[in-house]
Amino acid sequence: MSIAELRSQMLRRKPLGQVEDEGSTDEQLARSLGLWQLTAIGVGGIIGAGIFTLAGKVANSVTGPSVLISFLIAGVASAAAALCYAEFAGMVPKAGSAYTYGYVSLGEIGGWFIGWDLLLEYIAVAAVVAIGVSGYFRFLLGQVDIALPDWMMGANGTGDGHVVDVFAMLFCLGTAWLLSRGIRSVGRFESVAVVIKVALVVLIVVLGVFHIDSSNYTPYFPFGAGAVWTGAATVFFAVFGYDAMSTAAEESIDGKKHLPKAIIYSLVIAMVLYVLATLVLTGMQKYTEISPTSGFSTAFESVGMPGIANIIAIGAIVGIVTVVLTFMLGVTRVWYAMSRDGLLPEWFAKTHPVRKVPTRVTWIVGIGAAVMAGLLDITVVAELTNIGILMAFIVVSVAVIVLRRTRPDEPRQFRLPFMPVIPLIGIGFSIYLIWSLPGRTWVRFGVWLVVGLAVYFLYSRRHSKLERTGSVDTAEVG
Repeated sequence: MSIAELRSQMLRRKPLGQVEDEGSTDEQLARSLGLWQLTAIGVGGIIGAGIFTLAGKVANSVTGPSVLISFLIAGVASAAAALCYAEFAGMVPKAGSAYTYGYVSLGEIGGWFIGWDLLLEYIAVAAVVAIGVSGYFRFLLGQVDIALPDWMMGANGTGDGHVVDVFAMLFCLGTAWLLSRGIRSVGRFESVAVVIKVALVVLIVVLGVFHIDSSNYTPYFPFGAGAVWTGAATVFFAVFGYDAMSTAAEESIDGKKHLPKAIIYSLVIAMVLYVLATLVLTGMQKYTEISPTSGFSTAFESVGMPGIANIIAIGAIVGIVTVVLTFMLGVTRVWYAMSRDGLLPEWFAKTHPVRKVPTRVTWIVGIGAAVMAGLLDITVVAELTNIGILMAFIVVSVAVIVLRRTRPDEPRQFRLPFMPVIPLIGIGFSIYLIWSLPGRTWVRFGVWLVVGLAVYFLYSRRHSKLERTGSVDTAEVG
């Protein structure tokens, strides 16, 4: 094959018309999600481990009280990307989210890059959050004096005698079971759990504000002002759950109309709650005393409110589980979309004949997330997660600029304002945050991409549906 032919394969774009026609086969997904169910899934994906676990861990060892600024930095970058997602969601409301957006605007290699990236990152997010759930579960066991063997209480290196985090593994497998029951069940669970979670955060803020000691905010930058950028890069995964929510586009009743609104609503709600919660957490306890695993429960216990601490732990478990659910939903839909396009074996795109969900992929993802959650430390997994999601944001921000140029007259339910300033802001923030991550994260991510490129050149480009049908958007190529 000549270089020109190889280049043509890599840059062929999926026609928008073909994307619109998908979902008419026997393997289509069931449509049952309305605006508020989509928003609940988005809020469910954003609010969780970021507040209940990672905020405390980052405050304790990375930023100190200035963790609030880290969340604000991450929120600005995420908001810029959210607007890009909103424009795409109003044009291409299909399973796959950033993968599909990249495929129709940047070509097959761009779509492959972001899809392969998200397969790892979403599974890693689910694992991070499951570890967070496990931390609060262990706190509750301690409150009722239940002692379990040390070997099952955490991954190797996270504590004396720790070997594997059994509870985190069970949460991942239980989530896979719930996903396999159908999208209607998922939507109902998310709606109820998100109400509980938001009410819990409001309770934390209302009660905690009376126990703030302003001296705990001093020094505000104990690790230096530059540490807030490292903190932002670490907590970034906590502010982009709308991305995983957008992968459920094909299961929404009116995706073009509802998805852009759901993306924006979910991010605004989450950021307000994040700011208030981190302000309370770092005001209630000195940053050196904040628990890296169950921050709010231990904070309320320290001010003589053990009953509230237990309520928080129970609510945190319910709330954090919704994040596991959202991101496992996301990775299964990306995998489903890639398989439907032929870039991965179409065996994975088979759906349950009654429930209309990709059960094969769901259980593979559940087992993969369980292994990662059981054996790895939360910080390692969080760093790996963030570099991939930041890469996804860069691709989506570039893609929205490209599609504005190549398809300026295409109907858009939502038009990104201040083009191309906002996408460029998202790209700039994302690059800076990636640069703030440790070198070991780059190495791990690089290894995954090398494996992905091998899969693409050995399998995907030859089995692509575009290769078999020749249905390429030639108006956008070249």
